[in-house]
Amino acid sequence: MVAIRNPRIEHIKEIISIMPESPGVYQYFDEDGEIIYVGKAKNLKRRVSSYFNKVHDSVRTNRLVRKIYTLKYIVVNTEQEALNLENNMIKAHQPRYNVLLKDDKTYPYICIKNEAYPRIYMTRKVIKDGSSYFGPYTNVKMVYALLDLFRQIYKVRTCPLNLSPPALQKGKYKVCLEYHIKNCKGPCESLVDEADYNKDIKDIKEILRGHTSDVLDYMMNEMITYSEKLKFEQAQEVKEKYLLVEKYQTKTCIVQPQISNVDVYSYLEDENSIYINYFHIIRGAVIKSYTFEYKRRMDEPKEEILSLAIEEMNERFRSPAKEYIIPFEPDYKKEGIIFTVPQRGDKKKLLDLSDKNLKQFIIDKLKHAEKLNPEQRSTRILSRLKKDLNLHELPIHIECFDNSNIQGTNPVAACVVFKNAKPAKRDYRHFNIKTVEGPDDFASMYEIVGRRYRRLVEEDQPLPQLIVIDGGKGQLHAATDALKNLDLYGKIPIIGIAKRLEEIYFPEDSIPLYLDKNSESLKLIQQLRDEAHRFGITFHRNKRSKGQIVSELDAIKGIGDATKTLLLKKFKSVKKIKEATIDQLIEVVGPAKAKLIKEGLKENTK
Repeated sequence: MVAIRNPRIEHIKEIISIMPESPGVYQYFDEDGEIIYVGKAKNLKRRVSSYFNKVHDSVRTNRLVRKIYTLKYIVVNTEQEALNLENNMIKAHQPRYNVLLKDDKTYPYICIKNEAYPRIYMTRKVIKDGSSYFGPYTNVKMVYALLDLFRQIYKVRTCPLNLSPPALQKGKYKVCLEYHIKNCKGPCESLVDEADYNKDIKDIKEILRGHTSDVLDYMMNEMITYSEKLKFEQAQEVKEKYLLVEKYQTKTCIVQPQISNVDVYSYLEDENSIYINYFHIIRGAVIKSYTFEYKRRMDEPKEEILSLAIEEMNERFRSPAKEYIIPFEPDYKKEGIIFTVPQRGDKKKLLDLSDKNLKQFIIDKLKHAEKLNPEQRSTRILSRLKKDLNLHELPIHIECFDNSNIQGTNPVAACVVFKNAKPAKRDYRHFNIKTVEGPDDFASMYEIVGRRYRRLVEEDQPLPQLIVIDGGKGQLHAATDALKNLDLYGKIPIIGIAKRLEEIYFPEDSIPLYLDKNSESLKLIQQLRDEAHRFGITFHRNKRSKGQIVSELDAIKGIGDATKTLLLKKFKSVKKIKEATIDQLIEVVGPAKAKLIKEGLKENTK
């Protein structure tokens, strides 16, 4: 039998056969000539060959390979050059199968305007006019807090006036309210020397760069100088500034100031996205924080994604860091950079903090999505429960059972129903135990589960996708026997939850499942259990209370159910019946029965 040659594969293999074994970037094209994937490689020939010499575990990778009709490559000198080129080409072409950086926000910057007596303000647009920009900041509140701090310490102006020397010489400006309330030094009337003003601006730039210690050292020397010259008012002004900057440094410093000029990266991923948080650390303080998301297109290794993220941040921030604190080694080395994967100490503390910010970013993203689509939260919780319990379908309809008896009296049971992870109270049911004498929880559970699902089957009602039993192995075994008797065992998943350690039991499995105490799956199961317990206890109390009322009237000979119903309908309780006069009783039941009731209740109270 002659093998059928595939012209597409033959063409690609011909290109691969002449490819060099050197660093470079490769591009895959579809039949329309569109770039569908860009990748980098230490060894171009080996990397590209790996796509075509085997069937891949990833469905996405196999789909990509089927779409490739031709390829091109670019040879570079180093792996670092390959990473830079890959990053630029992905941004330029946005290929369908590459990870896509989701960055639809315009983050704020702090701008120090290139002008006489510079203003400091927040902006979302970077203009190349010689102004200094610091950021971007992901937290707008932080930007406003910093601006307030600078205005409080340095009294920088906020007005948009042109304060160039020619404009000031004309003398057409007058100080405003900000000057009179001591929020501005009055540069519009030349009440502050421009050199002194620019010295304050220099301090502000150093603080924004994270060099607060240098600013504090300078202020301390200035204080000492003023004190030695007996200029105590000026010394006091500098002292007040010093204390404010010191307070700011204390709040921002997370680890020892010796850890400086360091970048920190943390990494998390799910089925659809990859999340990375970036910190830049100066003298123990976080001066830049940025969290971003890549939309997953292929099953790229995490080492490759982290390399891409590092290059993205380097291009965006031009970081001067010489050390990167990372959760794992990326797939490339950068000349002059130390990669550290910390296990303990201050560097591990920084990595943990970055990881915490990353998790909060994901939580906030989920909350925002759930706010726009409330059903999304229910689906997410049920999907998690399905995965944790290894169910075959989403448990949209869940039922939970609980027995209730106190000292063996008035045994009852309750069934609560949750739909879409929320109580469906109209479907709640309570049961009087009919076939069990005494406090036998196992037999009671067998009875109520059997009664519940026998009726649903007979009435052709929908069955739940999950049954939860409040109790351990014994109650679960009884409920399972009831399902077997109805030929439903194996058709409806069933679990038991024990109260002692909140362990989850499965039928015919002696080893329990322990869910994380903070997991949403366990919280939903606990909510079901607690709601069943509450509903059952309420029914039990009502029944006990009713039984106590009826028992006192039952003790009176000659008083039947009809008479008791009339009395309770009129007087509402036994207490009020006892307090009623003989004439009031005669109006309801007649003289003969009124006399019997009065004497009977009087006898019972002795």
